Amino acid sequence: MGRTLVAHEQPISKIFSDDYIFTIPGYQRPYAWTTKEAGELFDDLHGFMRSTSERMNEVSPYFLGSIVLIKGEGSPNADVVDGQQRLTTLTILLAAIRATLSNRQAREITELLYEEGSTIQGTTDSFRLSLRERDKAFFQNYVQREVGFEQLLALHDELSDSQNNIRANATLFKERLAGMSESERIAFARFIVTRCYLVVVATPDIDSAYRIFSVLNSRGLDLSPTDILKSEIIGAIPESKRDAYTEKWEEAEEELGRERFAELFSHIRMIYRRLKPQGTLIKEFKEHVQEVDRPTVLIDAVLLPMVKAYGELVAANYESTAHAESVNEHLRWLNRLEFNDWVPPALAFSVKYRQDPAAMATFFADLERLAYSMLIQRFGINDRIERFSSLTARIAENEDLRAPGSPLQLTAEEQSSVFDALSGPVYETFSARARTSLLLRLDSLLSGGGARYDYKTITVEHVLPQTPSADSEWTKWFPDERDRLYWVHRIGNLALLTRKKNSSASNYDFDTKKTAYFSKGGISPFVLTTQVLDKTEWTAGVLKERQAQLLEICEKHWRLQSRVQASTAKVGV
Repeated sequence: MGRTLVAHEQPISKIFSDDYIFTIPGYQRPYAWTTKEAGELFDDLHGFMRSTSERMNEVSPYFLGSIVLIKGEGSPNADVVDGQQRLTTLTILLAAIRATLSNRQAREITELLYEEGSTIQGTTDSFRLSLRERDKAFFQNYVQREVGFEQLLALHDELSDSQNNIRANATLFKERLAGMSESERIAFARFIVTRCYLVVVATPDIDSAYRIFSVLNSRGLDLSPTDILKSEIIGAIPESKRDAYTEKWEEAEEELGRERFAELFSHIRMIYRRLKPQGTLIKEFKEHVQEVDRPTVLIDAVLLPMVKAYGELVAANYESTAHAESVNEHLRWLNRLEFNDWVPPALAFSVKYRQDPAAMATFFADLERLAYSMLIQRFGINDRIERFSSLTARIAENEDLRAPGSPLQLTAEEQSSVFDALSGPVYETFSARARTSLLLRLDSLLSGGGARYDYKTITVEHVLPQTPSADSEWTKWFPDERDRLYWVHRIGNLALLTRKKNSSASNYDFDTKKTAYFSKGGISPFVLTTQVLDKTEWTAGVLKERQAQLLEICEKHWRLQSRVQASTAKVGV
């Protein structure tokens, strides 16, 4: 079966034997352990050996953790999914010890690092570990072959980061070993080879290997599905073009940042898949993104335009000769939502129409309206994905997105549902993040746009408290408990603060609350809260008027005028 999993504890003597030929795939990051990590490994190994029995066969085994491989049963060939840093550093350490030993003992270590070829048999040297293509020859010549180690220490060439790390760690090991006697160095080599173990987890299936890595990985570099896809996509490009496309890929990843770049692949998968994910990203990307079979087209025509568009979307920095600020304003509010299901259709549209600023402005106004309507109606993830996937399909098919019935537009019933939800007990109905996003959007509309909300803490607060004391001013203004309960959670009774909740302060009488809780020096950065500060009393009449005003602003901005009027919630009791 393709998904057979094999796990064994193996001594280093078995790891560096004919049983394994390790290859570091191109999707892996370069060798990255510095003298800090290498020094810790050396000290751990040497300290453990010295603290146990002097008789080597009685020394307790030392476990170096696990490595995850893609390896077929019966074949020594193994792609290293997790374990590159340890395997590389152990090879450097063994080479450093070899450089201090006599010829016979040095040859024994050489056999662990590579198998020498035979002129008579017509075979070439076979190395136990091969690094990424860019470092492969460097590592063979300066670390694995006997003659290169002293040359490595003397190198003054300008090297890549990974090669600098190799040289620095080799120098560190040489210095540490110089403080040991020859017999101690021999004992150290024997300890590493015979008493140090790795747990080798092998599977022939790349998806399984990645899932195992995700569970087991507690050291080394974070490997993502994007890295694995990179290996397969770049590996399918003719060698003459491979370096150029590797550079394109890595520049794109650097432009977005590693985390954003990985997110982008999930969004691209959704653009093509148009359904809720049912398998791994690797599997579904390869199944549904048709350009995978044409890797240069995938990079040039899909990936790079998507990188540019995604960078503009998440940073809200679309640039054009017109409408850029309008587009970016809508993007800023889309990015405040608690879900990002809107990104795939936004990406699909931007790649196709970013040179048409008017179309971009119209689309993103409608997309904000649609996304916030889903927030307000509390759409679940499946309903959101279905709607946004339908929109993505219409974009691909060049349909009129402004036409009635388009998934980008709200039906009269949906407009009604949005208005009714806004009319209701918003604080009680929505999650904390959802109501904050909603109130901030409303505040920005009151301010006329241009307001920025980059505060560390923003909370939504009640003006009329949820539980006022019996002898307070609030109970005089709201003697009927039903009247108070009707208003307390509605949008007209809510304000914004740049501080954490204070349950005792929330019950202050109105004048005290305005001075001590709702403002700093009598002012607030939020228009919604300034409206409250301008009032001298907070009665049902004030609330009714404010509720109507705020609903009218929402109705105008999100174009809810075509709603089914019969279902409109009345304002007041």
